[in-house]
Amino acid sequence: MAGLLRQNINIAQQSIKGQFLRTALTVIIIAIGITALVGILSSVRALESTIGGGFSGIGANTFSMQRYPFTMQRRGGGERVKVNPIISYREVKDFENQWDYPFSQVGVSFQATSQAEVKSEDRKTKPKVIISGVNANYVENAGLTINEGRGFSSFDIKNNARVCVIGSDMEDELFQGLNPIGQVLSIRGNKFTVVGLLEEKGSTFGNNIDLRVLIPIDVARSIYTSPNINYDLSVKVKDDQFMEGAKDRAVVLFRNIRGLAPVEENNFGVIQSDQLLGAANEIKVALYAAGFIISIITIFGSSIALMNIMLVSVTERTREIGVRKALGAKRSTISWQFFIETMLISQYGSILGILFGILIGYAVSNYLEVEFMMPWTPVIWATIISIIIAIFSGVIPAIKAARLDPIEALRHE
Repeated sequence: MAGLLRQNINIAQQSIKGQFLRTALTVIIIAIGITALVGILSSVRALESTIGGGFSGIGANTFSMQRYPFTMQRRGGGERVKVNPIISYREVKDFENQWDYPFSQVGVSFQATSQAEVKSEDRKTKPKVIISGVNANYVENAGLTINEGRGFSSFDIKNNARVCVIGSDMEDELFQGLNPIGQVLSIRGNKFTVVGLLEEKGSTFGNNIDLRVLIPIDVARSIYTSPNINYDLSVKVKDDQFMEGAKDRAVVLFRNIRGLAPVEENNFGVIQSDQLLGAANEIKVALYAAGFIISIITIFGSSIALMNIMLVSVTERTREIGVRKALGAKRSTISWQFFIETMLISQYGSILGILFGILIGYAVSNYLEVEFMMPWTPVIWATIISIIIAIFSGVIPAIKAARLDPIEALRHE
């Protein structure tokens, strides 16, 4: 039995070499479908990782006031898109000073720059450091964790203390081998003492959020004086039962700060953190579905192409089949010969597609700066699908070859 199987494999390999161009095109078609499946699912896993890293630590008990709502309605061609005013420094300070809702706290921040060069003695970073001005509650509201040292105190913020909290990657960039707490760094010639080191968060869409420095908000405003800065405002409610009441109170307060009349619509948005997580999950599901649909369509086409090439192969080798039958070959032997040939072509396409798909996933992971994980589940699915392709495409040609009349087959020219 094993000897017969080896013989059929050898015959199948010779047949594949004899019709190399057609076989290669079929293998490429199968590989495209498998690449779509493995590549898209691997990329979705990398995307899921970076989304999870961006939102990790932010619970359902935090919401933010932003310039625009999370969902924007599509408007007709003749309608004007509503442009909301930025959230200004005066507005966030008024909100912070007037907020008195129980079991809650307000976080205020703004990103001063994402291309800062930070120095420490004889070392300096590349100009890609994020500098953010924050208040005392920002770290907790943003779901960040202090790994070493401490966060900002109310005293630091009120007295514009020249202290800072740094991301985990800043430790390697500036203080290799040294404890960063108590070290001094320079931003645009301004000296800051490091009082805290953040826990690693990872990258989000290629943006390394661990390469950042947090400084008191008013100090940041004195160093970076860009006009029309849009500030971020967040509220953390420590008891979930007060969440809806806090959101309603925040909307009323911010409407009053902006001087909106009762009949006017909100010109800002209130976004709860679990909305973002829900949207991220919806995107993930949609991408998974797209991956399956694209791959199934391509795989269906490759199945038809593979069946066609095997039917043509049966026609071209009719005389050979007749000779083999005349020499005593059984129907099962003939059918297995063509089925094994179909299986080999399908597996060649599967292997090629899996390799290309893994390369795509690896490239996406590198671009998003997240750890690449071997996509075992997509690989297993790809292997199963390639076997299904072989069965679907190989049964009919194999049966046709096995049922050929040996006398008629020998007469075939």
